[in-house]
Amino acid sequence: RVQVLESGGDLVQAGGSLRLSCTVSGLTFNAYAMRWFRQARGKEREGISCIDRLGVLRHYADSVKGRFTISRDNTKNTLYLQMDSLNPEDSAKYYCAAHSRFGCSDSWTTGPDNYWGQGTQVTVSS
Repeated sequence: RVQVLESGGDLVQAGGSLRLSCTVSGLTFNAYAMRWFRQARGKEREGISCIDRLGVLRHYADSVKGRFTISRDNTKNTLYLQMDSLNPEDSAKYYCAAHSRFGCSDSWTTGPDNYWGQGTQVTVSS
């Protein structure tokens, strides 16, 4: 059974940093490109970053480019998202997803995904 577990969400002040983690079990982690997406209350889901199977190619949405860094450790079956210079507009529930066995697709910002977790809440206060 595949399990995707996000952690690291918290309440932080504007300008602060957080590091999210996502641990995956039940599948061959290094066989999948992985992505992070987020959803704020009352807003549409937003794909924010994608990383290929080996951690070489990384993609970012314009809204987070230069502030967020995606990475992965295939020896630990774990995906990370380092978030710096946070602002209140970053407040959302953040989800990790096993995106594709063929790399980050041209439509990576919208998915589709094979598996995803329950999310971790990030709240940025002004």
